[in-house]
Amino acid sequence: MSRNIILNSVLMVIALSISITALSLYNLRSAGIKSAIHNAVSISEAVKSGLTSHMVNGNMNQVGTFIQSISNMKNVNKLWISRSDHVNEQFGHIRDLPKDDIDKKVLNSGVMYYELDESVTHTSVRVTIPYNAIAEKGIDCLQCHNVKQGTTLGAVSLVLDISTIKEIGIESIYIVSVFILLTIIFFLIYNKKYIMPYFRLYELFKINISNATQGIFDKIDAPKELSNDIIHITNDYNNLLEVFKDTTSDIDKKLQVYTGFKTSNLQRNPLTESKEIIDNLSNLFEYKKQIEFDSTLDEIYCRLKQVMINRFDLENFTFVEIDVAKHKMRKVIEYGDSFYCEKTMTSSPELCRCARTKHDVVSIDFHNSCQYYTNTEKFYYCINIDISKSHYLIIHITCDTKEKLEKLKEKVTFIKSYLTETAPVIEVKLLMAALKESAFKDGLTGLYNRKFLEEHSKKLLPQIKRENGNIGILMLDMDHFKAVNDEYGHDIGDTVLKELAHILEDTVRESDIVVRYGGEEFIVLLVNIKSEEDALNVAQKIAQRVRENEIDVYAGNKLKKTVSIGLSMYPQDSTKLDTVIKNADIALYEAKNSGRDKVIRFKEEQVSSVDLF
Repeated sequence: MSRNIILNSVLMVIALSISITALSLYNLRSAGIKSAIHNAVSISEAVKSGLTSHMVNGNMNQVGTFIQSISNMKNVNKLWISRSDHVNEQFGHIRDLPKDDIDKKVLNSGVMYYELDESVTHTSVRVTIPYNAIAEKGIDCLQCHNVKQGTTLGAVSLVLDISTIKEIGIESIYIVSVFILLTIIFFLIYNKKYIMPYFRLYELFKINISNATQGIFDKIDAPKELSNDIIHITNDYNNLLEVFKDTTSDIDKKLQVYTGFKTSNLQRNPLTESKEIIDNLSNLFEYKKQIEFDSTLDEIYCRLKQVMINRFDLENFTFVEIDVAKHKMRKVIEYGDSFYCEKTMTSSPELCRCARTKHDVVSIDFHNSCQYYTNTEKFYYCINIDISKSHYLIIHITCDTKEKLEKLKEKVTFIKSYLTETAPVIEVKLLMAALKESAFKDGLTGLYNRKFLEEHSKKLLPQIKRENGNIGILMLDMDHFKAVNDEYGHDIGDTVLKELAHILEDTVRESDIVVRYGGEEFIVLLVNIKSEEDALNVAQKIAQRVRENEIDVYAGNKLKKTVSIGLSMYPQDSTKLDTVIKNADIALYEAKNSGRDKVIRFKEEQVSSVDLF
């Protein structure tokens, strides 16, 4: 840049000098021409006065000598006169005829004319001036010439040498050239000593600032030729850069500690990395605020899914909850094609390597890090997040190529940041769900309680109505349960109730609802059972399972029990669930009154007998 400025400055000085010289030469030339014409006019006036005097005095024979004397004047190369036809006719003899067309032109027009003759070393001006007849005080041409006033009587032609002007111009060119050369030399010397140090400092600042944007903070060594003020400013800049470097490095380290972020690029740029980290932290903070206001786990998982897609460009991933204590696995989110270990995870979730080791499981070369991942053409990355002591969230990510897997590894730190922020919220939601579920669960058997039945029926009945379905209501009661407590104690009684709860859950479908209604009474809601016959078959199956079940009491003794079951159908028996439950209770009492260990279908005529009972 400094070279360009210097070159442009030199060219500007040369151009300016040439322009001034050209303008001076032009003005000098114009002034020389005007001066030559003025001199020619003066000489012509002297010639005309001399001719008039010779004519008045009758000395026309001496005109030639007079003209010759005028011709000998300095810078006058030639001088001649031309007579018009009027004068030649008047005096009867022809002389001093026009020499060329210019003489003729001036004699005919009566207007002065000049012409410039230029060469490299010589310049002359040809001027032809008319001699017009006038009648003024002191000079009256009309007295001697029989012509009208203004008639051209003759013309005086002169060739004047003005080469001196060109010589002056050439000298001016020499002087200007020397001036330009001296100016350039002075400028270069001045530039080297006083200006170039500033340009070098500018280049240093330019390079330094460019490096700083890339995370390279170098000090500037100011040239010694600079003024003390500039050196002081440069030192202040170096101090500022050093403070900025330390601050940036400190921020970068602290942010890395907070996020665990480490770049894979050897040429690190703390500014860019810090900006990226802060941007991620800002997004992470907004994400955390949003999930805290989400009301359900599904909303949280859907939001986390959107982050994985939109923020990290993941194409194939699955969210899986694993409860090791309960040996359960729940697939909560699946996006794309990824869950190639689902078969093993569903049957034996405790085998999950990621959950078992609590470390990331990643595809590696030459051997399979996880033996349960069945696809050999794709690559995987599994991340474990602890939700609680035995509850884990596994993020299973599948990549189509190894290059995508490598890019994923660079994103894992920030992905884990989102997962880490999500884990406590998920834990709270699970605890709240567990707390809510405990309010609806029987503490002894783990079955739903009467409160759950009351709340759930508000959603269940509208659904059954929309689907035009049925509900079979089974009311069960353990036969002679009081005798068990009296003979064996309440501990054995509790065991009997647990055994019955287990048989009920194992016999009915997952969509059916089993409720401990109170004491030894249980209710089973056979949701969307096809017919009354199917409901009776389920009841008979339950009664058979209870009848065949042996309960260990103590000292190798076995206990067998039976149940009585009453059946009522919704909406065949009533469109009100309370009435259907009451009807099933009536049928239950009918089963007990008729000998126990029976299944009785509710009938209208049973109502009166129960009332009497």
